[in-house]
Amino acid sequence: MSNSQKRAIQNYRARLGKQGMARFEVLGLDADRDLIRSLARRLAEEGLEAAHLRAVVSQTLAGELPKKGGILAALRRSPLVGVDSGFTRPREAGRNVEF
Repeated sequence: MSNSQKRAIQNYRARLGKQGMARFEVLGLDADRDLIRSLARRLAEEGLEAAHLRAVVSQTLAGELPKKGGILAALRRSPLVGVDSGFTRPREAGRNVEF
């Protein structure tokens, strides 16, 4: 490998490192190649989907059951907590039904 090729690889890996990324090699079945690549691509993206996927994979590999109260915790993190929305529901007697 020439010096220019080595320098290009070093520069590429340095740029990845600044982004918090790392290049690594894994061993797996040939049939799982596309699955592993798509998983790595999704995990490399920052966002809610990547965080959720990371949590699910971590829980699956650790053999842990999901914690209870996840919906309640999400509602408590909502930006609408404590906001008086002013929604009111009109009270109606209902309709008359003849038998």
